[in-house]
This record gives sequence, structure tokens and C-alpha cells, in this order.
Amino acid sequence: MPRISFYDQINRNKRNSMLLIFPITAIVLCLLFAIGYIFAPDFVVLILIFGIIWMAVQAIVSYRYGDQAVLSVMRAKPADPVKHIYLINTVEGLSLAAGIPAPKVYIIENEEINAFAVGRDPQHAAVGVTTGALESLNRIELEGVVAHEISHIRNYDVRFMTMIAVFVGFAAILSYLLLRGAFFAGGSRRQGERGGGLAAILILAGLILAVVAPIATRLVQAMISRRREFLADASAVELTRYPEGLASALEKIMKKNAGKMEVTEAISHLFFTDPKRSPLDDLFATHPPLSERIRVLRQM
Repeated sequence: MPRISFYDQINRNKRNSMLLIFPITAIVLCLLFAIGYIFAPDFVVLILIFGIIWMAVQAIVSYRYGDQAVLSVMRAKPADPVKHIYLINTVEGLSLAAGIPAPKVYIIENEEINAFAVGRDPQHAAVGVTTGALESLNRIELEGVVAHEISHIRNYDVRFMTMIAVFVGFAAILSYLLLRGAFFAGGSRRQGERGGGLAAILILAGLILAVVAPIATRLVQAMISRRREFLADASAVELTRYPEGLASALEKIMKKNAGKMEVTEAISHLFFTDPKRSPLDDLFATHPPLSERIRVLRQM
């Protein structure tokens, strides 16, 4: 089996993640243009500007208050400084190695092995670990899982994925507005009469885009999230210098976890492994297959 450098793995996944932003951005801009062209052709530029501002406001709100919302939804409780001293020390030690402030540490009462990271930047971050992880993982495995979450914080993955989630949600809203507006076809008929065949083609293209856009953006979001998981795995190896710890933790998860945590799809990408399995995981899974992650780790 050929060996790969975790530095190469980190650089490759950063590059691939950034390239995947362009399709989502292009879809959102095309939807805004289609809405403006069909229903208010004289105000297309204003609609584009308003749409971008609206999206930016939503991103700022999610950026500022998203972490507290997630902690509340998950019923996460602060780690006990006595009972969970090893976990707290592990988080502090790995944070020091990563060159970031130690995040706050939380515990989730759940028998499955999992963890998550939230926060808009390293100065405002938190790490959560399930009781199942504390009970089932040995010290080296737990260190690998925590290093993965610390890497998400250091790599600004939470901020990055919050931005992507806003784009995806905005695309879904625009698609809904465009399809609903199509039932009131007066605007499209007037535009078709004014622009002839070209206008009709553009209108049809806009309606097709409205149907395809929500699916396409979700697919791209899942691809980006999977890239960031590989990136966090490689970064965790950089911190611990021991890929087997993380690989062994993933093997235990394969054997134990049932994928039945009560977590909404909106925040599932924040977790170490997919907390809730569904029939559509092959298409929309936010995490790579565990077997693939283990294979890559053991090549490092």
C-alpha cells in the first residue's frame, strides 16, 4: 500500500473544498437573475444586489449565534472539571499543539460514539463529546477524535460550512419562489411577448434551474463536507502523529453506532461521524464512508 503524506492530504482537501464553492455560488446567482428577468426585468441588477445582501445578513446571524443554538438543541452540558479531567486536559494539550486557545468542553448524554465542534473562530469555540465515546474509547482513540474536532476549529471549518449552508438554504428559497411565481404566468408571458424566442428559452431554463438547484446544491454541500472531514482527519494526524488512534476509533464506531442520534440534518455535518443514517446517505451524506476514512488514515 503506497504511503501518503498528511501534508499532501491537507493541501489537496483544502484546494478541492474551495473549488466546490464556485458551483453553489453560480447556481444562486443564476436563480437571482432568473427571478429578476422573468418577473421584474427592469430591476435585475437591484434584485441581484438585494439577494446578495439578504444572504450576507443570514450568514452573519448564523455566524454569531449558531454555536449557542447547536449546544442548546443537543442539550450539551459543560464538562465536569473533576469527573472529566482527562478529557479537559486532552483538549487543552491538543489545542496548545494546534496553536489555538482551548475551546470550551461539553458532554452529550448519548450511548453512541461521537463528538462535534462549533464556533465562529478559535477564540469562540466549543467541543462536545458523547458519554458513549468516553466509555468506549481508550486514551489514544479519544485523543484522535478530539484532535479531529480541534482541527475543524483550527481550519475554520464551522465558519466555512455555515457559509455553505446559507448558500444552500438560500438556493432552496429562491427555487421555491421561482416555481410558485411561475403559476402567475402574467410576467413570463409579457416577457415572452417582448423578447421572442430567446426570452422563452431563458424563462424555460430558469424554471428548469429552479427544479434542479436544490438537489444540485445539496449534492455539492455534501461533497464539500466530505472533503472537510478528510482534511480534519489529516490535520488530526498532524497533531497526534499517530493515525492508528483515529483509525481504531472509527473501527469501534463501525461496530457500535446505530446512527440513531436525535440530530437534524441541518447540524449533522458538525459531528465526527454521521449521527443519523438515512436511505439517501449514498447521495447526501455529509461524511465519507468510515471504511474509506480508515483506509486513508492507514496509508499515512
